[in-house]
Amino acid sequence: MRILHTSDWHIGRTLHGVDLLQHHATYFDHLVDLVGQEGIDAVVVSGDIYDRAIPPVDAVELLSETLARLSEKTQIVVTPGNHDSAIRLGFGASLMRPSIHIRSLIRDIARPVELVTTNGEELLVYALPYLDPNAARPQLSEDSQGIARSHEAVMSAAMSAVRSDLSVRESRSSARPASLVMAHAFVVGGQPSESERDIRIGGVDSVPSGVFDGVDYVALGHLHGPQVVKSAGSAVARYSGSPLAFSFSEMNHKKSSALVEIGKDGVLGEPQLFAAPVPRKLSEVSGTMDELLGATGEKYVDDWLRVYVTDQRRPQEMNARLKARFPHALVMQHRPVGVGETARAAITVTQASNPAEVASRFIEDVTLTPPTPQERKVLEDAMDLARAQEKSA
Repeated sequence: MRILHTSDWHIGRTLHGVDLLQHHATYFDHLVDLVGQEGIDAVVVSGDIYDRAIPPVDAVELLSETLARLSEKTQIVVTPGNHDSAIRLGFGASLMRPSIHIRSLIRDIARPVELVTTNGEELLVYALPYLDPNAARPQLSEDSQGIARSHEAVMSAAMSAVRSDLSVRESRSSARPASLVMAHAFVVGGQPSESERDIRIGGVDSVPSGVFDGVDYVALGHLHGPQVVKSAGSAVARYSGSPLAFSFSEMNHKKSSALVEIGKDGVLGEPQLFAAPVPRKLSEVSGTMDELLGATGEKYVDDWLRVYVTDQRRPQEMNARLKARFPHALVMQHRPVGVGETARAAITVTQASNPAEVASRFIEDVTLTPPTPQERKVLEDAMDLARAQEKSA
Protein backbone atom coordinates (compact mmCIF):
# COMPACT_ATOMS: atom_id res chain seq x y z
CA MET A 1 0.00 0.00 0.00
CA ARG A 2 1.54 3.30 -1.13
CA ILE A 3 0.47 6.15 1.13
CA LEU A 4 1.26 9.82 0.56
CA HIS A 5 1.41 11.69 3.88
CA THR A 6 0.88 15.46 4.00
CA SER A 7 -0.51 17.91 6.56
CA ASP A 8 -0.75 21.52 7.72
CA TRP A 9 -1.97 23.03 4.48
CA HIS A 10 -3.32 26.13 6.26
CA ILE A 11 -5.34 27.22 3.23
CA GLY A 12 -6.23 30.89 3.61
CA ARG A 13 -3.01 31.87 5.38
CA THR A 14 -0.93 34.93 4.56
CA LEU A 15 2.79 35.57 5.00
CA HIS A 16 3.35 39.04 6.45
CA GLY A 17 0.34 40.23 4.48
CA VAL A 18 1.12 38.32 1.26
CA ASP A 19 -1.80 36.18 0.05
CA LEU A 20 -0.59 32.59 -0.41
CA LEU A 21 -3.68 31.16 -2.11
CA GLN A 22 -2.08 30.96 -5.55
CA HIS A 23 0.95 29.25 -4.06
CA HIS A 24 -1.33 26.74 -2.36
CA ALA A 25 -2.93 26.11 -5.76
CA THR A 26 0.52 25.42 -7.25
CA TYR A 27 1.24 22.90 -4.51
CA PHE A 28 -2.09 21.15 -5.10
CA ASP A 29 -1.33 20.90 -8.84
CA HIS A 30 1.97 19.25 -7.84
CA LEU A 31 0.14 16.92 -5.44
CA VAL A 32 -2.40 15.78 -8.04
CA ASP A 33 0.39 15.13 -10.57
CA LEU A 34 2.43 13.23 -7.98
CA VAL A 35 -0.50 10.96 -7.09
CA GLY A 36 -0.91 10.01 -10.75
CA GLN A 37 2.80 9.53 -11.45
CA GLU A 38 3.59 7.45 -8.35
CA GLY A 39 0.51 5.21 -8.26
CA ILE A 40 -0.55 6.43 -4.80
CA ASP A 41 -3.18 4.24 -3.12
CA ALA A 42 -4.24 6.92 -0.62
CA VAL A 43 -3.42 10.46 0.50
CA VAL A 44 -3.66 11.16 4.24
CA VAL A 45 -3.89 14.79 5.41
CA SER A 46 -3.24 15.08 9.14
CA GLY A 47 -4.97 18.27 10.18
CA ASP A 48 -4.87 22.06 9.82
CA ILE A 49 -6.50 21.95 6.42
CA TYR A 50 -7.58 25.57 6.80
CA ASP A 51 -5.75 28.32 8.65
CA ARG A 52 -8.76 29.30 10.73
CA ALA A 53 -12.06 27.92 11.89
CA ILE A 54 -14.09 30.10 9.51
CA PRO A 55 -12.03 30.09 6.30
CA PRO A 56 -12.49 32.61 3.48
CA VAL A 57 -14.70 31.58 0.56
CA ASP A 58 -11.83 31.24 -1.92
CA ALA A 59 -10.05 28.85 0.48
CA VAL A 60 -13.16 26.66 0.68
CA GLU A 61 -13.48 26.66 -3.09
CA LEU A 62 -9.83 25.67 -3.52
CA LEU A 63 -10.16 22.75 -1.08
CA SER A 64 -13.34 21.56 -2.78
CA GLU A 65 -11.68 21.62 -6.18
CA THR A 66 -8.54 19.88 -4.87
CA LEU A 67 -10.42 17.05 -3.15
CA ALA A 68 -12.48 16.49 -6.30
CA ARG A 69 -9.34 16.24 -8.46
CA LEU A 70 -7.58 13.90 -6.03
CA SER A 71 -10.65 11.68 -5.67
CA GLU A 72 -10.50 10.90 -9.38
CA LYS A 73 -7.07 9.32 -8.88
CA THR A 74 -6.95 7.91 -5.32
CA GLN A 75 -8.50 7.65 -1.86
CA ILE A 76 -8.21 10.65 0.50
CA VAL A 77 -8.46 10.64 4.29
CA VAL A 78 -8.70 14.04 5.99
CA THR A 79 -8.80 14.98 9.69
CA PRO A 80 -9.09 18.41 11.35
CA GLY A 81 -6.26 20.07 13.27
CA ASN A 82 -6.30 22.70 15.99
CA HIS A 83 -6.76 25.50 13.40
CA ASP A 84 -9.83 23.85 11.88
CA SER A 85 -13.42 23.72 13.01
CA ALA A 86 -14.11 19.99 13.18
CA ILE A 87 -17.84 20.59 12.68
CA ARG A 88 -17.40 22.82 9.62
CA LEU A 89 -14.74 20.63 8.03
CA GLY A 90 -16.81 17.50 8.64
CA PHE A 91 -20.08 18.95 7.35
CA GLY A 92 -21.49 16.70 4.64
CA ALA A 93 -18.81 14.03 5.20
CA SER A 94 -21.40 11.27 4.77
CA LEU A 95 -22.40 12.73 1.39
CA MET A 96 -18.89 12.77 -0.04
CA ARG A 97 -17.72 10.56 -2.88
CA PRO A 98 -16.73 7.06 -1.71
CA SER A 99 -13.05 7.93 -2.21
CA ILE A 100 -13.17 10.98 0.11
CA HIS A 101 -13.12 10.24 3.84
CA ILE A 102 -13.38 13.24 6.19
CA ARG A 103 -13.10 12.00 9.75
CA SER A 104 -13.83 14.76 12.24
CA LEU A 105 -15.78 12.97 15.00
CA ILE A 106 -14.13 11.66 18.16
CA ARG A 107 -16.66 8.84 18.34
CA ASP A 108 -15.20 7.43 15.10
CA ILE A 109 -11.66 7.08 16.45
CA ALA A 110 -11.85 3.29 16.74
CA ARG A 111 -13.70 2.90 13.40
CA PRO A 112 -10.94 2.88 10.82
CA VAL A 113 -11.11 3.73 7.15
CA GLU A 114 -10.54 0.33 5.51
CA LEU A 115 -8.44 0.76 2.39
CA VAL A 116 -8.08 -2.04 -0.12
CA THR A 117 -5.95 -1.91 -3.27
CA THR A 118 -6.80 -3.57 -6.57
CA ASN A 119 -4.23 -6.24 -5.61
CA GLY A 120 -6.10 -7.02 -2.41
CA GLU A 121 -3.66 -5.30 -0.03
CA GLU A 122 -5.44 -3.95 3.06
CA LEU A 123 -4.68 -1.08 5.42
CA LEU A 124 -6.61 0.20 8.41
CA VAL A 125 -6.39 4.01 8.77
CA TYR A 126 -7.37 5.29 12.21
CA ALA A 127 -8.03 8.98 11.66
CA LEU A 128 -7.78 10.90 14.94
CA PRO A 129 -9.05 14.49 14.82
CA TYR A 130 -7.24 17.07 16.95
CA LEU A 131 -8.04 16.18 20.56
CA ASP A 132 -8.56 19.22 22.73
CA PRO A 133 -8.32 17.88 26.29
CA ASN A 134 -11.33 19.85 27.55
CA ALA A 135 -13.64 18.80 24.74
CA ALA A 136 -12.33 15.27 24.18
CA ARG A 137 -12.37 13.84 27.72
CA PRO A 138 -16.17 13.43 28.02
CA GLN A 139 -16.31 11.74 24.61
CA LEU A 140 -13.41 9.38 25.25
CA SER A 141 -14.73 8.00 28.54
CA GLU A 142 -17.97 7.93 30.47
CA ASP A 143 -15.86 8.83 33.48
CA SER A 144 -14.10 11.90 32.12
CA GLN A 145 -12.64 12.59 35.56
CA GLY A 146 -10.59 9.43 35.08
CA ILE A 147 -8.73 11.11 32.20
CA ALA A 148 -6.27 13.83 33.16
CA ARG A 149 -6.62 17.26 31.56
CA SER A 150 -3.64 16.92 29.23
CA HIS A 151 -2.81 16.06 25.64
CA GLU A 152 -0.96 12.95 26.74
CA ALA A 153 -4.00 11.64 28.63
CA VAL A 154 -6.52 12.12 25.82
CA MET A 155 -4.14 10.75 23.17
CA SER A 156 -3.43 7.72 25.39
CA ALA A 157 -7.18 7.09 25.75
CA ALA A 158 -7.65 7.40 21.98
CA MET A 159 -4.79 5.02 21.23
CA SER A 160 -6.13 2.55 23.78
CA ALA A 161 -9.37 2.45 21.77
CA VAL A 162 -7.39 1.99 18.55
CA ARG A 163 -5.35 -0.91 19.97
CA SER A 164 -8.51 -2.52 21.34
CA ASP A 165 -10.11 -2.48 17.88
CA LEU A 166 -6.91 -3.84 16.32
CA SER A 167 -6.83 -6.65 18.86
CA VAL A 168 -10.40 -7.68 18.10
CA ARG A 169 -9.73 -7.68 14.37
CA GLU A 170 -6.54 -9.68 14.78
CA SER A 171 -8.34 -12.31 16.85
CA ARG A 172 -10.88 -12.74 14.05
CA SER A 173 -8.31 -13.06 11.30
CA SER A 174 -5.35 -15.29 10.68
CA ALA A 175 -3.27 -12.29 9.60
CA ARG A 176 -2.18 -9.20 11.47
CA PRO A 177 -3.84 -6.12 9.88
CA ALA A 178 -1.54 -3.36 8.66
CA SER A 179 -2.37 -0.10 10.43
CA LEU A 180 -1.80 3.64 10.21
CA VAL A 181 -2.78 6.34 12.71
CA MET A 182 -3.29 9.97 11.75
CA ALA A 183 -2.77 12.38 14.68
CA HIS A 184 -2.40 16.12 15.14
CA ALA A 185 -0.25 16.78 18.20
CA PHE A 186 3.07 18.02 19.54
CA VAL A 187 5.02 14.80 20.11
CA VAL A 188 8.05 14.85 22.41
CA GLY A 189 11.23 15.11 20.34
CA GLY A 190 9.68 17.19 17.56
CA GLN A 191 11.28 20.51 16.61
CA PRO A 192 8.73 23.37 16.47
CA SER A 193 8.90 26.61 14.49
CA GLU A 194 7.41 30.04 15.17
CA SER A 195 4.31 29.59 13.02
CA GLU A 196 2.51 26.80 14.91
CA ARG A 197 -0.26 27.90 17.24
CA ASP A 198 0.34 27.11 20.92
CA ILE A 199 -1.80 24.14 22.00
CA ARG A 200 -0.73 24.21 25.64
CA ILE A 201 -3.48 23.20 28.08
CA GLY A 202 -2.81 23.58 31.78
CA GLY A 203 0.90 23.94 31.03
CA VAL A 204 1.05 20.56 29.25
CA ASP A 205 1.22 20.47 25.46
CA SER A 206 3.28 17.42 24.51
CA VAL A 207 2.64 13.73 23.94
CA PRO A 208 5.31 11.02 24.48
CA SER A 209 6.02 9.11 21.28
CA GLY A 210 5.54 5.77 23.04
CA VAL A 211 1.81 6.50 23.25
CA PHE A 212 1.56 5.39 19.59
CA ASP A 213 3.04 1.92 20.14
CA GLY A 214 1.15 -0.91 18.47
CA VAL A 215 0.59 0.46 14.96
CA ASP A 216 2.80 0.48 11.87
CA TYR A 217 2.93 4.14 10.89
CA VAL A 218 1.93 7.40 12.60
CA ALA A 219 1.16 10.21 10.13
CA LEU A 220 1.64 13.27 12.31
CA GLY A 221 0.53 16.85 11.79
CA HIS A 222 1.02 20.14 13.68
CA LEU A 223 4.77 20.82 13.39
CA HIS A 224 5.70 22.52 10.14
CA GLY A 225 9.18 21.07 9.72
CA PRO A 226 9.39 17.61 8.09
CA GLN A 227 11.01 15.26 10.60
CA VAL A 228 11.09 11.76 12.06
CA VAL A 229 10.06 11.27 15.68
CA LYS A 230 12.33 8.76 17.38
CA SER A 231 11.48 6.11 19.98
CA ALA A 232 7.85 5.68 18.98
CA GLY A 233 7.79 2.08 20.23
CA SER A 234 7.09 -0.32 17.37
CA ALA A 235 5.61 2.45 15.21
CA VAL A 236 7.38 4.61 12.63
CA ALA A 237 6.29 8.20 13.33
CA ARG A 238 6.89 11.21 11.11
CA TYR A 239 5.76 14.78 10.60
CA SER A 240 5.26 15.53 6.93
CA GLY A 241 5.52 19.25 7.66
CA SER A 242 3.65 22.03 5.89
CA PRO A 243 3.88 22.37 2.08
CA LEU A 244 4.69 26.10 2.30
CA ALA A 245 6.81 28.18 4.67
CA PHE A 246 4.63 30.31 6.95
CA SER A 247 7.34 32.20 8.87
CA PHE A 248 11.01 33.10 8.60
CA SER A 249 11.77 30.41 11.18
CA GLU A 250 10.96 27.95 8.36
CA MET A 251 13.25 29.46 5.73
CA ASN A 252 15.68 26.52 5.94
CA HIS A 253 12.98 23.83 5.87
CA LYS A 254 12.93 21.51 2.87
CA LYS A 255 9.17 21.22 2.35
CA SER A 256 7.97 17.88 1.06
CA SER A 257 5.34 15.14 1.04
CA ALA A 258 6.25 11.67 2.36
CA LEU A 259 5.54 8.50 0.39
CA VAL A 260 5.33 5.54 2.76
CA GLU A 261 4.98 1.92 1.71
CA ILE A 262 3.21 -0.31 4.23
CA GLY A 263 2.85 -4.08 3.96
CA LYS A 264 1.64 -6.88 6.20
CA ASP A 265 4.97 -6.76 8.07
CA GLY A 266 4.86 -2.99 8.62
CA VAL A 267 6.64 -0.05 6.98
CA LEU A 268 8.85 -1.08 4.09
CA GLY A 269 12.16 0.77 3.92
CA GLU A 270 12.57 4.51 4.34
CA PRO A 271 9.84 6.98 3.33
CA GLN A 272 10.50 8.72 0.02
CA LEU A 273 10.31 12.50 0.20
CA PHE A 274 9.03 14.53 -2.75
CA ALA A 275 10.05 18.18 -2.63
CA ALA A 276 7.20 20.67 -2.71
CA PRO A 277 7.42 23.52 -5.24
CA VAL A 278 8.96 26.68 -3.79
CA PRO A 279 6.97 29.78 -4.84
CA ARG A 280 9.62 32.21 -3.66
CA LYS A 281 12.65 31.64 -1.45
CA LEU A 282 12.66 33.05 2.10
CA SER A 283 15.94 34.71 3.06
CA GLU A 284 17.50 36.96 5.67
CA VAL A 285 20.27 39.50 5.11
CA SER A 286 21.99 42.12 7.25
CA GLY A 287 24.45 44.89 6.55
CA THR A 288 24.89 48.62 6.31
CA MET A 289 22.64 50.47 3.91
CA ASP A 290 25.52 50.87 1.46
CA GLU A 291 26.25 47.13 1.59
CA LEU A 292 22.59 46.19 1.12
CA LEU A 293 22.16 48.53 -1.83
CA GLY A 294 25.43 47.22 -3.28
CA ALA A 295 26.87 43.76 -3.95
CA THR A 296 25.77 42.21 -0.64
CA GLY A 297 22.10 42.54 -1.49
CA GLU A 298 22.32 41.50 -5.14
CA LYS A 299 21.38 37.81 -4.72
CA TYR A 300 18.35 38.59 -2.51
CA VAL A 301 16.46 40.87 -4.90
CA ASP A 302 13.87 38.24 -5.87
CA ASP A 303 13.42 36.67 -2.39
CA TRP A 304 10.87 37.16 0.33
CA LEU A 305 13.22 38.93 2.65
CA ARG A 306 13.87 39.91 6.24
CA VAL A 307 16.37 42.79 6.25
CA TYR A 308 18.43 44.09 9.17
CA VAL A 309 20.15 47.44 8.64
CA THR A 310 23.26 47.73 10.83
CA ASP A 311 24.20 51.44 10.43
CA GLN A 312 24.74 53.12 13.80
CA ARG A 313 22.21 55.80 12.90
CA ARG A 314 18.95 54.98 11.18
CA PRO A 315 19.38 55.84 7.48
CA GLN A 316 17.04 58.42 6.02
CA GLU A 317 14.03 56.97 4.17
CA MET A 318 15.29 53.51 5.14
CA ASN A 319 12.14 51.53 4.32
CA ALA A 320 11.47 53.26 1.00
CA ARG A 321 15.05 52.72 -0.19
CA LEU A 322 15.01 49.07 0.89
CA LYS A 323 11.66 48.45 -0.80
CA ALA A 324 12.97 49.94 -4.03
CA ARG A 325 15.95 47.58 -3.86
CA PHE A 326 14.07 44.52 -2.56
CA PRO A 327 10.47 44.60 -3.88
CA HIS A 328 9.55 41.44 -1.93
CA ALA A 329 10.99 42.54 1.42
CA LEU A 330 8.53 41.64 4.17
CA VAL A 331 10.40 42.70 7.32
CA MET A 332 12.76 45.69 7.52
CA GLN A 333 14.41 46.59 10.82
CA HIS A 334 17.14 48.92 12.01
CA ARG A 335 19.48 46.82 14.15
CA PRO A 336 22.80 48.63 14.76
CA VAL A 337 25.92 46.56 15.39
CA GLY A 338 26.54 45.95 19.07
CA VAL A 339 22.97 46.56 20.17
CA GLY A 340 21.24 43.51 21.60
CA GLU A 341 17.60 42.56 21.67
CA THR A 342 17.06 43.71 25.26
CA ALA A 343 14.11 46.02 25.59
CA ARG A 344 14.92 49.67 26.20
CA ALA A 345 13.47 51.46 29.17
CA ALA A 346 9.99 52.74 28.53
CA ILE A 347 9.42 56.49 28.43
CA THR A 348 6.54 57.60 30.60
CA VAL A 349 4.80 60.63 29.14
CA THR A 350 2.46 62.79 31.22
CA GLN A 351 1.02 66.28 30.88
CA ALA A 352 3.92 67.50 33.00
CA SER A 353 6.53 66.11 30.60
CA ASN A 354 8.66 68.51 28.60
CA PRO A 355 7.68 67.88 24.94
CA ALA A 356 11.17 68.69 23.71
CA GLU A 357 12.63 66.22 26.19
CA VAL A 358 10.19 63.51 25.12
CA ALA A 359 11.07 64.11 21.46
CA SER A 360 14.79 64.02 22.29
CA ARG A 361 14.38 60.69 24.10
CA PHE A 362 12.48 59.30 21.13
CA ILE A 363 15.25 60.33 18.74
CA GLU A 364 17.84 58.72 20.99
CA ASP A 365 15.75 55.55 21.23
CA VAL A 366 15.48 55.26 17.44
CA THR A 367 18.96 56.42 16.39
CA LEU A 368 20.87 55.30 19.51
CA THR A 369 22.45 58.77 19.80
CA PRO A 370 21.00 61.89 21.41
CA PRO A 371 20.12 64.84 19.20
CA THR A 372 22.92 67.32 18.53
CA PRO A 373 22.62 70.83 19.99
CA GLN A 374 21.47 72.06 16.58
CA GLU A 375 18.80 69.33 16.37
CA ARG A 376 17.73 70.09 19.94
CA LYS A 377 17.34 73.77 19.01
CA VAL A 378 15.10 72.79 16.03
CA LEU A 379 12.93 70.68 18.35
CA GLU A 380 12.58 73.44 20.93
CA ASP A 381 11.73 76.04 18.29
CA ALA A 382 9.08 73.70 16.84
CA MET A 383 7.56 73.16 20.28
CA ASP A 384 7.50 76.92 20.95
CA LEU A 385 5.78 77.52 17.61
CA ALA A 386 3.21 74.79 18.34
CA ARG A 387 2.43 76.32 21.78
CA ALA A 388 2.02 79.80 20.23
CA GLN A 389 -0.36 78.49 17.58
CA GLU A 390 -2.35 76.58 20.22
CA LYS A 391 -2.80 79.73 22.31
CA SER A 392 -3.90 81.80 19.31
CA ALA A 393 -6.43 79.23 18.14
